[in-house]
Amino acid sequence: MKRQAKTRAWHHRHVNDLYVRQSVEQGYRSRAAYKLLEIDARDHLFRPGQLVVDLGCAPGGWCQVAAQRLRGQGAIVGIDLLDMVGLNHVTFLRGDFTEPAVLNQLSAVLNGRRADLVLSDMAPNITGVAVADQARAYHLAELALDFAAQWLKPDGAFLVKVFQGAGFEDYLRRLRANFRNVVTRKPKASRDASREVYLLARGLRDAASIEVGQELD
Repeated sequence: MKRQAKTRAWHHRHVNDLYVRQSVEQGYRSRAAYKLLEIDARDHLFRPGQLVVDLGCAPGGWCQVAAQRLRGQGAIVGIDLLDMVGLNHVTFLRGDFTEPAVLNQLSAVLNGRRADLVLSDMAPNITGVAVADQARAYHLAELALDFAAQWLKPDGAFLVKVFQGAGFEDYLRRLRANFRNVVTRKPKASRDASREVYLLARGLRDAASIEVGQELD
């Protein structure tokens, strides 16, 4: 299928998507909000008073869900290279979350606290070259895991989007090496044709007992 035809097919599917229509009607900034809502309904991610960090937060759909769930009790920090229109009860940091300047800003916001929940719905800009796109997606997931391992409370949770295929099993092993409990979630709002799934990890292992990337027995 030529690129123009693919674009038309995507546009047709997008405008007729149930979750896209609902997001417009209910005021969410993206259909991705419903994925987080579904996972939260099952796994109870949020509770008032938490400190939540959303990596790659723009346009803000997940931050909206977090703000609703926390009901003004707690703190939410969103980080993205792209700009995001402000949201009540959300502190937005524009930049690369791996860069020292952004991490210094985050440290100032957290003021010595660690996060209860780290979220990552990041995906790379698609090039159409499957092998390259998959590798770039897992690079982002690895960076998110490194961040979570550094900034989460020991009893915190980490929710990350990944794509099934090359790299999935290796990433899952690394996640299990760093967390005591890891489960896979495929919300209904995630399109059937998409290879995306979400991994929810809880119970950060003692950093002194493992090395990054080490697989435990």
